[in-house]
Amino acid sequence: MRYFVYADKFFLKNVVEDAGYLEIVDGKFGNYSKTLPVDHAEVIDCKGKWIAPGLVDTHIHGLLNHDVMDNDFEGIKAISEGLLSCGVTSFLPTTLTAPVDLLNKVVETIGKHYQEVQGAKIQGIYLEGPFFTEEHKGAQNPDYFSDPDLQAFEKWQQLSGGIIKKIALAPERKGAAEFVKNVTEQGVVVALGHSNASFEQAKEVVESGASVFVHTYNGMSPLTSRAPGMVGAAMTLEKVYSELICDGHHVHPVSAKVLMDVRGRDRVAMITDCMRAGAMLDGVYTLGEFPVIVKDGKATIENGSLAGSVLKLKEALKNVVDWGIATPEEAVMMTTIVPATSCHIDDVCGSIAPGREADFIVLTDKMELEATYLNGVCRYHV
Repeated sequence: MRYFVYADKFFLKNVVEDAGYLEIVDGKFGNYSKTLPVDHAEVIDCKGKWIAPGLVDTHIHGLLNHDVMDNDFEGIKAISEGLLSCGVTSFLPTTLTAPVDLLNKVVETIGKHYQEVQGAKIQGIYLEGPFFTEEHKGAQNPDYFSDPDLQAFEKWQQLSGGIIKKIALAPERKGAAEFVKNVTEQGVVVALGHSNASFEQAKEVVESGASVFVHTYNGMSPLTSRAPGMVGAAMTLEKVYSELICDGHHVHPVSAKVLMDVRGRDRVAMITDCMRAGAMLDGVYTLGEFPVIVKDGKATIENGSLAGSVLKLKEALKNVVDWGIATPEEAVMMTTIVPATSCHIDDVCGSIAPGREADFIVLTDKMELEATYLNGVCRYHV
């Protein structure tokens, strides 16, 4: 099947084009052209609208009252379907710190069934923990924290069928640098977070291969006048990416702008860290073994600590433009190709380029989601 999409603007790989036509052939992207080819087929008219790649959420725990740690693949299917209404077409189901036996089961379940989802595509697994430290535990359960264990990781990777793409740890844990070196040599991305590490400890682990900072500012030692901490490392170390939650609760817009300005918007990966209450009403939910109160778009545990978010990635995309801290092009970049590149999945998602699977979204000029296409088929429409 072949058709063309007409729109006012296209966010293509490495370039933004004005009004024209994007070819879709058998569920894959073809060429962009200013004029309609003579041999044109059907045209979908999106006049006044913008076309962008499907969004890529590389840090998400749940949605629609389902959580990755439920170890229920029907729930993960529901998350996959629900993400289409968030503009997300690719994601990394994200685990929490938990007993080893449960993590074994969760990664095995996803590894066996991940290709069965019908909505947003599972492009791998992200293990958020369990190699963290107490001071910035957030909603992670310290009962299960431990030093990095290569044997445990290799067991998880084996059980998953080799689809673990990213694992997060605290740099100050014993043996972190050696673990990072081993894991990154296997092609797995190491992220740093839930940590009270000094700048120097973070730098050592980055030099060993770590390349992402987990939800920057949150769950990490702050930047102060005499101690740059993890935040200072996330801002200044070379060739690293910084995750950022732009819901207005986790990070003040001015702080988000500071990170973007210093780090560079091509190195900031917007994520949601969404938990099971995403796309649900306010109320009491759970994250791991903790009760979570969700009220007015904010999720907290009993001590007041933030417990993930209920953010939809399409909202983060719009927020940073509305806050005046990113252009539409930069916002699209930070929710598509940057997160994809940070997790080494940019070969399968995050950009509109000939031959790629035609996963894309239709936006208004106010950055509001109108439709989500998967393999060239409209799967969600407002």
